[in-house]
Formats: sequence, structure tokens, C-alpha cells
Amino acid sequence: MNHLTKYLAFSCILALGVLLTACNSVLLAPTTMPARIQLTVFAAASLTDAFTEIGNNFETANAGTKITFNFAGSQQLVQQLAQGAPADVFASANGAQMEAAVKTGRIADGATHVFARNRLVVIYAKSNTKISTLQELAKPGLKIVLAAKEVPIGQYALDFIEKASQDAAFGGQYKYNVLKNVVSYEQDVKAVLAKVALGEGDAGIVYATDVLGENGAKVGRVDIPDSLNTIASYPIAALKDSRNADGAKKFVDYILSPTAQTVLAKYGFITMLGSTSRAAPGWRRVPATHALPMLTSMS
Repeated sequence: MNHLTKYLAFSCILALGVLLTACNSVLLAPTTMPARIQLTVFAAASLTDAFTEIGNNFETANAGTKITFNFAGSQQLVQQLAQGAPADVFASANGAQMEAAVKTGRIADGATHVFARNRLVVIYAKSNTKISTLQELAKPGLKIVLAAKEVPIGQYALDFIEKASQDAAFGGQYKYNVLKNVVSYEQDVKAVLAKVALGEGDAGIVYATDVLGENGAKVGRVDIPDSLNTIASYPIAALKDSRNADGAKKFVDYILSPTAQTVLAKYGFITMLGSTSRAAPGWRRVPATHALPMLTSMS
């Protein structure tokens, strides 16, 4: 082999080596992934099923976003917020607990928006009892489970009992007799539903939305007329110290959008869809687009 042939062969081998090295560098280079956005949403226990589905839809529409929910009684969530628990959004089952959250200084006054409403129903355990009238809650020996007074549904239940006691159809002793039958006060509405569904209580008072789930199939219901009922308003707000303020605002806007409102209606909530003249206080229209811009990920 002459010198020219050897030189050409060496050059080809060298060029091939450089090419392979370059290709290998490209193949081994780390893939750039979109920044992962994490949002922590504190929400009333009665929102568990609806918000879980809404959260999944929001994540699908906003690639790279992960929502972590903390479901509990609204009063428990406010206590956690007051203690500095990290959160981006708070959704309460009543205005009183949202006002308490505002007083912690972590939610701006005037930044809250009502996004849904709910109503109360009486439930009874299908397995061991049958209730056909509200008056039967005062029947001696009946075991009633209520939420604690500090829980929104607990106060609403007491309001119903008080109103009924003023009605001649129930009698002045109705409140006394019903409360005498209460065997436990729970920390959230899901616990009330679970205890009655399991037969640990004969009857309880929950939201109408609670009887649509799996446990709801295990209980019967007696509707409470509007004159004695409380139509509960659910407010939502982003926290001032959210670590992803843009993402928190987008989630609040999404909850107020027709897309999320349709899901809330599916789970039995009275939604804010329709004209503003028929909407609850705090309702506002939001843009139809809810895609998240690229945000700074959490460290």
C-alpha cells in the first residue's frame, strides 16, 4: 500500500471516529423537559370527588402541572393555613371560614370568588332504619351523627334544627329531642356520611352532593324544604404567598370556567353558569382560555 493510500485510509478512519463521537454526544445529551409546576390546593371535604376530576382535567390541559389536594373540614384547613402550611389555593364550604382565612393575612381581602352552592339533605342507613319525614329525627332512641359546629355543614345542620323548632309542624321541643339523639359530632361531612353508610348511626345531615357517590348508594335521603334549608356558598381564592402565583390564579379561573362548572354540576352542585343576574355574590366571568404559560418551577 503506497503512502497516499495509507493517508487516505487513516483520514477516513479519523473522520469516522469524529462522526461517531459527535453522534454519541447527541444521543447521551440529557433531554430538556418542561419545568414541572406544583400546585397545592386546600379544599373542603365535600369537594373531594368533583375537585379530583377537575384537577385531572386541569393537569391534562396544562402539561407539566401537578396538583396536590388537601381535603378536610374547612375549619381544619384554616387552622393549617394559620400555622403556615404551604398552599396555593383555598376553597371553603362557607364564607365564614374563608373570612377566617383572610384574617390570617394569607388571602387578600376582596380576592375571593363564589364558585358553587350546595344544599342540605337528611340521610339514613338503609341497612337498619327507615326515615320518611324530618319529624322522625326527634324519635326517641334514634342515633344521629352530625358534623361538629365548627364545620360548615355542622352549623348548617344546627340552623335547620333551629328553624324547624320554630315551625308548628315540628313543635317547640324538636330541637331538644333531636340533639338528644346525637351520638357523635364529626370533623368533616365525609365522616358523617361514612358512619351512617356503615350503620354506625341511624341518620345524619350532609350535603346533597354527598349522596351521589359510592357511599351515597348505601343511604336513603329525605329532602329539606327551602324554607328550612341553607343554600351553602363555596368561595375560592389564591393565596398571596403562593409559590406559583400565576398557576394559582389560572386554577381559580379554571374553577370558574364553564368547563369546570359542568363537572361541578355533574356532582350535584348548584353552579354559577348562566347570567350574572342569577349568580351568587362573588361570581365573575373568566376568559375561555385556561392554558398555563411557562412558569417558574418550585425549588
